[in-house]
Amino acid sequence: MAPSPRTSSRKDANALPSMSSTFWAIMILASLLIAYCSQLAAGTCEIVTLDRDSSQPRRTIARQTARCACKKGQIAGTTRARPACVDARIIKTKQWCEMLPCLEGEGCDLLINKSGWTCTQPGGRIKTTTVS
Repeated sequence: MAPSPRTSSRKDANALPSMSSTFWAIMILASLLIAYCSQLAAGTCEIVTLDRDSSQPRRTIARQTARCACKKGQIAGTTRARPACVDARIIKTKQWCEMLPCLEGEGCDLLINKSGWTCTQPGGRIKTTTVS
């Protein structure tokens, strides 16, 4: 005698599996969306933290941390006062002004020990950046 197929008299017995698969499909899509949105496009950067200290008169110390997704042969640097992916050779040779770190109209000069650079504005104000 062949076994008879099992049937249930409950109305929600067949609804539960479809609800469960829909739930998991939504969860998978949501996690993929979150993972995709948190990825940076190749060759781009974003500022993660920015701290300013103006406790000393006539002097502001700013520290920023950037997250970059640089292409092969590039490394995180600064272009036009913004984080950017630059040629790794510039960083290795410490020729900071080659990455054009200053704003348009400002002059760039290397510090004597190559630990950073200065940006001189037309009015004479000087911004010094050191690399740590």
